[in-house]
Amino acid sequence: MSAVLKPVPPPVDLGSAAAGAAALRTFWRLADAWKLGIHEQTTLLGVGRTTLYQWKQGKVGPLDRHVLERLSYLFGIYAALQILLPVTERADEWIRKPNQAPVFGGRPALDRMLGGQVADLYVVRQYLDAQRGGKA
Repeated sequence: MSAVLKPVPPPVDLGSAAAGAAALRTFWRLADAWKLGIHEQTTLLGVGRTTLYQWKQGKVGPLDRHVLERLSYLFGIYAALQILLPVTERADEWIRKPNQAPVFGGRPALDRMLGGQVADLYVVRQYLDAQRGGKA
């Protein structure tokens, strides 16, 4: 019996406008789930309001590596929460609930994420990965 070999699809070019548009479509769904306002969205993505509104209108070119890095952390945070809290509503609400973990100091994780630095997203992602008992 011979195996049928399927052609390997070409690698996705993360620097393409199509990849950027796909990533932002995922972010819009995440923003809806987390009930993020415009200011929260711009801060998390590290962009201005004008850029955000252009993207929302579908005017998306290739995303720079800084935005891609932020999106990667945000998607990882979302995925970790879905694993840790399998009830979707609880997972989505977690970012807004006060948290006594030392990295949050009694404040919600979203407050830390809105610090404006990519390192703030990294800390939240790292915390959640540790809670899962693993790494990203």
